[in-house]
Amino acid sequence: MGTVDIGDIDLRVESKQLIRLAKFFVPFIIAVTGIILLQYIVGEESSAKLLLLMMVYFFPPLGKESIIPIGVSGGEITNPITGYVSVVPSINPIIMALSIAFIDIVVALFLVWNYDLAKKIPIIGNFMIKVEEKGKNVEEKYGWIKPLRFIGIVLFVMVPFQGSGGMVGSIVGRLIGMKPLNTFIAISLGAVIGCILIAMFSQAFLIFAKINTTLTLILIGIIAILIILYVAIKRIRKR
Repeated sequence: MGTVDIGDIDLRVESKQLIRLAKFFVPFIIAVTGIILLQYIVGEESSAKLLLLMMVYFFPPLGKESIIPIGVSGGEITNPITGYVSVVPSINPIIMALSIAFIDIVVALFLVWNYDLAKKIPIIGNFMIKVEEKGKNVEEKYGWIKPLRFIGIVLFVMVPFQGSGGMVGSIVGRLIGMKPLNTFIAISLGAVIGCILIAMFSQAFLIFAKINTTLTLILIGIIAILIILYVAIKRIRKR
């Protein structure tokens, strides 16, 4: 009979602990490094605006469909009282899109690596349980995700559904039995594609608004009415 080397066992245990620690801290390191790099890329004028929008996106209810257009837009704003004109910097559409997608990607990476661990952390764990319940509701509400699996998660994260994003997407991927790596890749693709499409549409809309302001205001009014009607009908159906 062969003998068990205690030293080998200790080494394996230490290796596993190091891997767990790396999986926990690496997403945070990537997040901080990415934010610093993005601040450097956009420059001093736009860095404060970009950082604020990234923070606002991380905490609901505002989603990428509203955060990205705000980031892309900019120009002169006149204070009606003082008459002071301030210039709000616009952020490059691609940089704005990738910045928001970056948040979803980092969140997804943390969750696919640390899902069970995150649920045991006192404050984060309670939040995770609530989000998990939300993920179950999403799975039931969007039943088409499960049969499509990878493509379903890509579409779910890409299209700005209510409650979509890296966090809920990670939980839904877990609930439908996808492998962590596949879930992460699907969320990353969906986040990048969706954010870039929204940024490009926002840029095109701003260009059109400068060409024909009156028609733009009419379109905004029609869209606002349609949204109000949609919300009203949705609430009536729930009664």
